[in-house]
Amino acid sequence: MNHYRSTRRSGVSVRPFLAFLLIASFGILFAGCTPDTVEPSEEFTFTAQDVSKLMELAGEKEKEDLTTDEELGDIRLDLPEMEEEEVVLDVSMTDTYAAIRSGPLTSGDDVYRVTNEFLNVRAEPRVTSATVRKLVRGDIVHLQEFIDAAWAKVRMIDEKTEGYVAQRYIAKLVSEDRLALEKEALKGTYFVDFSFLNVRKDPDAESEKIGELPGQALVKPLSMDGVWARIPFEGREGYVATQYLSPFLPNYLVRQDTFHLPVLLYPVDEEGVSGALARHIDRFVQEGMHVLTIRDFYDLLLAQEDRDVRVSPSSLIIGITGLNDKNIGEVSDVLNSSRVTVTFFVQTDRIGLRGVTEKNILTLLANGHDIESAGHTGDDLRSLTNAQLQLELRQSRQILEAMTKRTVSAVAYPRGGVNSRVAEQAEAVGYLLGVGMAPDKMFTRDQLLRIPSFIVTPSTSGDDVMTLVRGEGDL
Repeated sequence: MNHYRSTRRSGVSVRPFLAFLLIASFGILFAGCTPDTVEPSEEFTFTAQDVSKLMELAGEKEKEDLTTDEELGDIRLDLPEMEEEEVVLDVSMTDTYAAIRSGPLTSGDDVYRVTNEFLNVRAEPRVTSATVRKLVRGDIVHLQEFIDAAWAKVRMIDEKTEGYVAQRYIAKLVSEDRLALEKEALKGTYFVDFSFLNVRKDPDAESEKIGELPGQALVKPLSMDGVWARIPFEGREGYVATQYLSPFLPNYLVRQDTFHLPVLLYPVDEEGVSGALARHIDRFVQEGMHVLTIRDFYDLLLAQEDRDVRVSPSSLIIGITGLNDKNIGEVSDVLNSSRVTVTFFVQTDRIGLRGVTEKNILTLLANGHDIESAGHTGDDLRSLTNAQLQLELRQSRQILEAMTKRTVSAVAYPRGGVNSRVAEQAEAVGYLLGVGMAPDKMFTRDQLLRIPSFIVTPSTSGDDVMTLVRGEGDL
């Protein structure tokens, strides 16, 4: 490939040299002139024809050094010396993304996830005990038992290591319909919410003390009233003050497993689709629909790893595909007038001086819109080898992240081309989400790399699209 030669010349320019030559020549011509002595004139003089000839030669020299736009063709960003360099991407979130895509666990599985940034596994249930392993957020452990309200005995997922962890830093993943059953299993379990608790022979503060419970100890009372709880204690029964008991429940991560979230894709490179976009947005606003971006959905999925938050049932995602230099102005005008933010799935080989510019992308971002990937060349990814597929996905993500300084977490597969192999490669290069073209309005957590969508056409009416997003039909 020919190297790009700039039309601006660095260092030396012919015109300053010509000026210097003229000044020096005339300086020589008049050097030594005084009123008293007139030296014989030199034979060499500059005429108007000489100056004209020098200017003509200088112009020809510049033309030889310049390369015209026609000779350049399209300016490419990939320089020859960079072609063999490996694209470096941040894939540090790969394990977190895999955990997010995992579905809920069945009720018989005592499997818990680490919720703190790090967690020490200790040889004994005390903070001074030796550390046998270190865990990080998202790691999985099997619960053996709760020692008390502070410590849990766990086994590592590899089945080789056991130890004790602070139970407040682990949580069980459950779906909403399983949460009540999980809580029922621990109904009536309390813990000592004090440094210690006296156990008495009878329900009377003056009764004989027969022992005590340490702080954080778990107990399941046989009966309770407003003052005393009757408990089993060392092979017999005793009584403790209920004011020092609190209900015990481990931490649960209640996550939405099924999403009713229609994804509408508007291919704005097709005539009439931008007009349909304007009409539909007006209808969504009138109907009180909540338009999300892919970035909004991404943030919600991350938040669900820590707390119970849900997608509103009246939500939908608008995605823009087919963006180019001819339609970006019209699409921007539609969105600016509606004040709705959407996701742009950008094909990165369309970014350049003669296409969608970096300024266009940054303006969309500044206006609150989301920028995600539509691949680099637009080729059907199913037709590519694994190496080609990875390069396609990595290159697109790298270009967009370098330009926007934000994480690109989603790809809209060109032409809807996705299968298990494509999804696996998208996961490997650091995407959390992938959007295909299978028509459906619902999907589960384990489908996050193959989210279904609907392609909107110019003829799709407002009634049609409302029927779709409300879950009553298909396009």
